[in-house]
Amino acid sequence: MHLSNCTFAFILHFRHLPTSSLLRILERLWLDIFLIFTSIIKKHYPQVVISLFFTNDNHSTFPQMNKELEKTLWATADKLRNNMDAAEYKHVVLGLIFLKYISDSFEDLFNKLKADKLSDEEDKDEYLAENVFYVPPSARWHYIQHQKAKLPSIGKDIDDAMDAIEKDNPSLKGVLPKDYARPSLDKKRLGELVDLIGNIGFKEKGHTSKDLLGRVYEYFLGMFADAEGKRGGQFYTPESIVKLLVEMLEPYNGRIYDGCCGSGGMFVQSEKFLDAHEGKLGDISVYGQESNPTTYKLAKMNLAIRGIDAKIELGDTFHNDRHKDLKADYIMANPPFNISDWGGEQLQDSHLWKYGIPPTGNANYGWLQLFINKLSTTGTAGIVLANGSMTTSAGSEGEIRKQFVLDGLVDCMVALPTQLFFNTQIPACLWFLARNRTNHKYRDRSGEILFIDARKIGSMTSRKNKAFTDIDIAQISKTYHNWRNKDGNYEDVQGFCKSATISEVEANNFVLTPGRYVGTEEVEDDGISYEEKVGAISENLKGYFEKSIELQERIKTNLAKVGIEL
Repeated sequence: MHLSNCTFAFILHFRHLPTSSLLRILERLWLDIFLIFTSIIKKHYPQVVISLFFTNDNHSTFPQMNKELEKTLWATADKLRNNMDAAEYKHVVLGLIFLKYISDSFEDLFNKLKADKLSDEEDKDEYLAENVFYVPPSARWHYIQHQKAKLPSIGKDIDDAMDAIEKDNPSLKGVLPKDYARPSLDKKRLGELVDLIGNIGFKEKGHTSKDLLGRVYEYFLGMFADAEGKRGGQFYTPESIVKLLVEMLEPYNGRIYDGCCGSGGMFVQSEKFLDAHEGKLGDISVYGQESNPTTYKLAKMNLAIRGIDAKIELGDTFHNDRHKDLKADYIMANPPFNISDWGGEQLQDSHLWKYGIPPTGNANYGWLQLFINKLSTTGTAGIVLANGSMTTSAGSEGEIRKQFVLDGLVDCMVALPTQLFFNTQIPACLWFLARNRTNHKYRDRSGEILFIDARKIGSMTSRKNKAFTDIDIAQISKTYHNWRNKDGNYEDVQGFCKSATISEVEANNFVLTPGRYVGTEEVEDDGISYEEKVGAISENLKGYFEKSIELQERIKTNLAKVGIEL
């Protein structure tokens, strides 16, 4: 049997989808089998294409299991990381995913132009006209994977490819990682990583390269943030928090701004929101700024993969505002919590401090005033800050908060549960600000503030982290919309939400902690004992382990038929 022209497809088929925890165990088992098979075949037949797919009875591909594909990719890539630090490995992997994306996009248009006798498939202007990056021959993914991946020079070849792409695409100048040739990077593992990204079904029916690679890039950002711990929070805000901010503000059209944009998650989620609500990406304009050069590059690649034309600038937002005259319709931001080295002593006379000069030892109220200054006359903002910002009276902060309330800027406060963030266990909250709360688009809320206590909402995603589910996000956002909208049917819910008057807030000395206003809820028991729950999980797990052993034996039998003994 000649394998050189074969395509192998590993298909994991589920008649009924198991629970997510059991599914993770099964896909890890299959992953090990997939890796063994790939290494054996690729050693002798490097041209063979090997793909891994998930299916179920309801779909020919895996639209319900996108996350499982992403988890499989991550698990494989993480195995190849070996002992490399996550902060370093992040740029290796994300750079390759970006290269794969732009090469796929280029290839799609290249083939269309080649089929058109009146077009020149190597004319760079053709790609510029379609907003597609031109990829020179030596940088195209097929060439790198099939001609270079197994060579000791693969690191230098990828660096040269990145250089060539930057030369042909000025908007990417200085953005792409170019350190793949460094001696500390294992070239054999790098070649395997190229194979991984190139071989797992990125172009399945129903999935565009842009869509799936974008999701993989975003998923990897989150996993690297988790792996890096405290440092991870510098470039990534957990997806469920970003999604909640976007669902609350509903950015259908207008200017969106984030003055500390990290890797661009707020903008990516805004695009998803528009897509889910049949909006148009062209109806929003995106503006951002990031002070960390490395994170700035991640953001540029992240947004390019999503096809978002964003004006992202590099620089310190307080001291070198690159969008000085911007007035935004929506602001979504997660500034670093409680930073003391923000250079506040150099800004004592700043025009930003309309409500009072923030203390030089904490930037929280500096950020809030900067964002208020950026809002348009009808603009709204959602800001993530440490819980202390709701109660502090240090220096001028208590007085500044009082002026925010009296000036009608504070629309809604949300207390968040702990363990949502990768980088800190500091309790956090969301500030929702509105420049004009009497503007006829919504009802007049000028004499009220909505308080939502979401500390008991959310589900554990690992031993140390929690996230909001879609149901949680809908519960919180709909509560806000029902309260804000003219036709809403809002009601206070004991222990969860309360619409408080300004006089009530004043009676509480302008402290904005939701727990002060919403009261406590009654505790409900689901009636199922802990022992019963554990017993049911154990029984299901036992059955799936038996199935996995049976699958492995069947695979060994089939491989033996083509002469491969394990």
